[in-house]
Amino acid sequence: MGLIVKKFGGTSVGTTERIQAVAEKLKASRDAGDDVVVVVSAMSGETNRLLSLAESVNSNPPPREVDVLLSTGEQVTIALLTMALEQIGCAARCYTGAQVSILTDSTFSKARIQDIDAESIREDLGAGRVVVVAGFQGVDENGAITTLGRGGSDTTAVALAAALEADECQIYTDVDGVYTSDPRVVPNARRLDKITVDEMLELSSLGSKVLQIRAVEFAGKYRVPLRVLSSFEEGPGTLITYEEEGMEEPLISGIAFNREEAKVSVIGVPDTPGIAAKILGPVADASIEVDMIIQNISQQGLTDFTFTVHKRDFQNTLDLVRSNAEVLGARDVYGDDNIVKISVVGVGMRSHAGVANTMFQTLSDEGINIQMISTSEIKISVVVEEKYLELGVRALHKAFELNKEPVAEQES
Repeated sequence: MGLIVKKFGGTSVGTTERIQAVAEKLKASRDAGDDVVVVVSAMSGETNRLLSLAESVNSNPPPREVDVLLSTGEQVTIALLTMALEQIGCAARCYTGAQVSILTDSTFSKARIQDIDAESIREDLGAGRVVVVAGFQGVDENGAITTLGRGGSDTTAVALAAALEADECQIYTDVDGVYTSDPRVVPNARRLDKITVDEMLELSSLGSKVLQIRAVEFAGKYRVPLRVLSSFEEGPGTLITYEEEGMEEPLISGIAFNREEAKVSVIGVPDTPGIAAKILGPVADASIEVDMIIQNISQQGLTDFTFTVHKRDFQNTLDLVRSNAEVLGARDVYGDDNIVKISVVGVGMRSHAGVANTMFQTLSDEGINIQMISTSEIKISVVVEEKYLELGVRALHKAFELNKEPVAEQES
């Protein structure tokens, strides 16, 4: 028994029948003695429908008013879920982000949470009610409604769990946990019983869509135990937790990939101080995020500079760099959007050598050429041709034996 914050996404509450099923789950948890706070998203498809409405009356709708519109999706869900709970004899009360006083900054469409006043929630929990909170939204210091960006309900749930000092934050979704890789690409991918916050942060940033990265960051900052569970199947899910002193970790926990990468190469620029800033300055000014960067060793005073961006920003980036090529003194600028990034992630890398060699040799054995390499303490990422995505991921999954359950080492 304890205080549990549960979050249900759009698919989980996509119909009134599914909302009623969620209500039954919540009542069962409450009857078992838990204090329950639940965060819900808009019903599946509702946010896109509302965006379409906005664009049908204004081709460039004001962000402030878009947030007012989009916040209504979650308000529908909290009201319906609270009604469903009351129908089955479970006392409940719902709150919008503003009513809970989830205070954010004023960055409409991607606001960040600054503070939460959880006093009213505590009072309702003390009175035996299930508390239903609208995810994805808050209010700024001027009283304007804000939204947290796609996947923001995850962040709402973790932030509430932190504010309430909950025993666990449970994220219910359409998958039953975090897998060693995408089961649609690797059929024998294995569900992980647990994974560290650091590993989940890397997987989220590298393309895993299970959790919003800001939610994982929040969990790490405030040490909120986080669990991913299925809305439709019973099971233990995956616990996202912290490394324990002396705990043996698997060498590699997962393989992530990102299809939305494109690269731009600037050939033959003078190898002088500040050249990287001159290349990337206009890109940053256009609010384009850069991922991987490689600068070659200087040859005869010239160097090549390659970096990657999101595929949606590819043409804009290429145009910007080409327009600046003469100023840079570059011989040529070219791009390629037929690439993917494949990454191996695991805290076990910290204490084991040879991960990079195994990765590179495995790809070489499959005839896959590596175009770029990036590393961190617990991650190695490579860029390869897009056509090799599935072959590369499956080969690496097999090479690191991720389909097998880890064997606990015996104490000597």
